[in-house]
Amino acid sequence: MLLALLQAVRPRQWVKNLFVGAPVLFAKALTDGRAATRAAAAVAIFCLIASAVYLWNDLVDVEKDRAHPRKKNRPIASGALSMDAAKGFAAAFATVGLALGFALDWRFAAVCALYLAQSFAYSLVLKRIPYVDVMVIASGFLLRVYAGALAVGVHASPWLLLCTGLLACFLGFGKRAHELSTAGARGVEQRAVLTAYHPTLLRIALYATGAATTLAYLAYTLDEHTRTFFHTTRMVWTVPAIAIGVTRYLMLVAGRPKAESPTEEMLRDPLFLANLAVWVAAVLAIIYLAHG
Repeated sequence: MLLALLQAVRPRQWVKNLFVGAPVLFAKALTDGRAATRAAAAVAIFCLIASAVYLWNDLVDVEKDRAHPRKKNRPIASGALSMDAAKGFAAAFATVGLALGFALDWRFAAVCALYLAQSFAYSLVLKRIPYVDVMVIASGFLLRVYAGALAVGVHASPWLLLCTGLLACFLGFGKRAHELSTAGARGVEQRAVLTAYHPTLLRIALYATGAATTLAYLAYTLDEHTRTFFHTTRMVWTVPAIAIGVTRYLMLVAGRPKAESPTEEMLRDPLFLANLAVWVAAVLAIIYLAHG
């Protein structure tokens, strides 16, 4: 059962919770031991909260997952993890996560609670509303960033929130575009909202948010406050990595029809991961080492 539970909480997806640690990085506080420790604790707590959400989602979607060619093998849908056990673990993860969050900072715990409430509303109602469903997912990433800032006690930059929101919308629209093109006749059984999406409008939203993400990040690197805060103009050097990442994701959306989702493929794709590593290394070097 423990192996089934580990599969059900999707540890590969915990990488999304690194957004909780973004504020400490861009606030130049990563070398502050206390701030870094609190950021790491916040990321770990959000992983607990996210685990509860994944279990809840799979409980709500169990019948649809059983109709999906790949999702039918998920632990709850396949029966490897009983529904009663999943409910118990979901409640435990949520309770422990909120308790630890409160011990870290009550405001951080409040945002975690808001994230849980939003996630439950998404599973029950909001996921059935086209475009709103993606916006809700994107707001979850904004809550991660804001929660991370509260946990560490730093300012959540409007630029960081803007870029995060646009990037999350881009990834969400990419996932919907991939699902729409691969679901086939059983698409309604797998995700009812797909029938309300128009392929052309969805593609426009996908490319528009991809372009907007790149342009917003470019504007951030050129902003006077950014150059003053980091004491360097070199952040603009990292823009090509963002453009490459956006382009590669678009290729994964269109070129991997057999994949469960383009975001899953993104985290397995050597080119995307190499580009991400280059961007992270460049940002760290520019913020913490280079000046001028």
